[in-house]
Amino acid sequence: MNRVFCLVGKSCSGKDTLYARILERCPELVPVVPCTTRPMRPGEVEGQSYHFVTQEQLRQYENQGQVIEKREYHTTQGLWTYFTLRFDLDTDRLLITTLAGARALMDCYGPGHVRVVYLHVDDRTRLLRYIDRESRQARPDYAEVCRRFLADQTDFSEEQLAQFPRLHRIDTGAEMEECLARWDALYRLE
Repeated sequence: MNRVFCLVGKSCSGKDTLYARILERCPELVPVVPCTTRPMRPGEVEGQSYHFVTQEQLRQYENQGQVIEKREYHTTQGLWTYFTLRFDLDTDRLLITTLAGARALMDCYGPGHVRVVYLHVDDRTRLLRYIDRESRQARPDYAEVCRRFLADQTDFSEEQLAQFPRLHRIDTGAEMEECLARWDALYRLE
């Protein structure tokens, strides 16, 4: 049975880092690259972390019935939309998404095909990572850091997480090899 592995977690919980290491370790996994209307950050490459699209392209995908789920965020820099397009479940897949995105994937492909992996780390570590990442931007936006940090507290509350009874957890405050060992154990489960 082919599966979709959804990495979810608060901002700066280590999703991008673990995602890259998993893909190195498991080259048979096919990444699902989500789309966004937000501007590309320095160092990002089209088609790796995201497909960067216009609002018009998003409307075209919606009109074609290709959008599985979408999220809109009213940021300090304007409205940003993130979304996932339909894909064939012809092999195991890996993506970074939100809890709402994971739910939409379950609705689309069936809950038996979707594995939700919650990456978490203590708030102090996460906030320090976030500030460090933002400080490397050409125009740091610390108000957006604060907005997202607080929004994550609600979006990933224990009540929200409890809606996924088969949720798998990986503490990304641990050493990378320990995180990868936890991933390996989950990946081998049927």
